[in-house]
Amino acid sequence: MLIEQTIDKLTAMQLHGMVTALRQWLDQPPAQTLAPPDLVGLLADAEWITRENRKLTSRLKQAKLRLAACVEDLDYRPTRGLVKARVLDLTSTSRWVALHQTILLTGPTGVGKSYIACALAQKACRDGYTVAYRRVSRLFDELAQARADGTYLAALRRLAKMQVLVLDDFGIEPLGPPERKAFLEVLEDRYGVASTVITSQLDPQDWHAVIGEETVADAICDRLIHQAHRLKLTGESLRKDAATLTNDKKPAK
Repeated sequence: MLIEQTIDKLTAMQLHGMVTALRQWLDQPPAQTLAPPDLVGLLADAEWITRENRKLTSRLKQAKLRLAACVEDLDYRPTRGLVKARVLDLTSTSRWVALHQTILLTGPTGVGKSYIACALAQKACRDGYTVAYRRVSRLFDELAQARADGTYLAALRRLAKMQVLVLDDFGIEPLGPPERKAFLEVLEDRYGVASTVITSQLDPQDWHAVIGEETVADAICDRLIHQAHRLKLTGESLRKDAATLTNDKKPAK
């Protein structure tokens, strides 16, 4: 009965990882008896892993990534222009997040920009960073609504708190004055203190025309382009490949 009382106390303290590991140890004791320090270490490790997994689940839920992507599944076929060594250097410890750097993913439609952005963000979540994903058009709708109901500054603060912000599909349509202002404010809050991932069909040299208002465009591009990691994808649309796949094949990513 003593062990059940111990389990009840561990449960009351919400040490669920320890409880699970202890029950497993009791149900299937190892062939060699564990010394007390080893058993305590086993239980502590189990609790640590359980809590870390719970935190990761929470970060991924908060991120709301568009795609269930991971860097281990990236396709490095030569025609894509994606250099594996460069991606691995970025993602080994997500050092680009620690250094508050920007990543720009450009290339024609369908080449996997969004997938790679989500894969980078998912790896950042796994490395302990907070992430938010927004399609650029939805971001502007969200901020316009916040401006209308008086929560605009709070919405900006929420975005600024995220250690990684993925802005997908930038440049689909020209920005109007409210969008320019909001975009600059979002980027200004992040410059030098948090990381941003931008995907776009347009090369950065063509962004001025989409942003409009030369002065604002200069300010936005200055915060995004200089010293950013630029990954330019090439090749045919992967969606075309996926449309011709047989049942025993998987689409490229």
